[in-house]
Amino acid sequence: MSSCATIVGDKTQLIGVKSAPDNVVVSVVDEKGSEVFKGNTPTSVTLQKADGSYFGGKTYNLTLSKDGYKPVTILLDTKVNGWYIGGNLVFGGLIGWLIVDPFTGAMYTIKPESIDAQLKKNDVTGSWSENGLHIVLLEAVPSPMRSNLIHLN
Repeated sequence: MSSCATIVGDKTQLIGVKSAPDNVVVSVVDEKGSEVFKGNTPTSVTLQKADGSYFGGKTYNLTLSKDGYKPVTILLDTKVNGWYIGGNLVFGGLIGWLIVDPFTGAMYTIKPESIDAQLKKNDVTGSWSENGLHIVLLEAVPSPMRSNLIHLN
């Protein structure tokens, strides 16, 4: 018992991930909060399209992070593909629409299909020392907090 999306589609999808700068940490977490992938850019990750339930498309949060840069999080979501709609209309019929494709995940495409992220540098320039002292440039301190600064000789 096959239907169109199942015949021409896969249960998994390969997502390419690039970034500027390179060597950014990539973490992918699914809708249940489980980390399903961790690596560094450039890379690719194979993701399941369905969670195994009836019409259960998966979603993921892909986070890119690197010291000195603002992290970027991108939602990866499943969308119904054309083979499920058009193919079952012509070839698969109700069995494909209501039984086979909804369980296999082949009816879905994960969007976006590739990532090319540009990370931005953090606005705050500084570092943490072992004792918890935060050292920053004066320009990075918000004006309302400047009255709390202590001058050191």
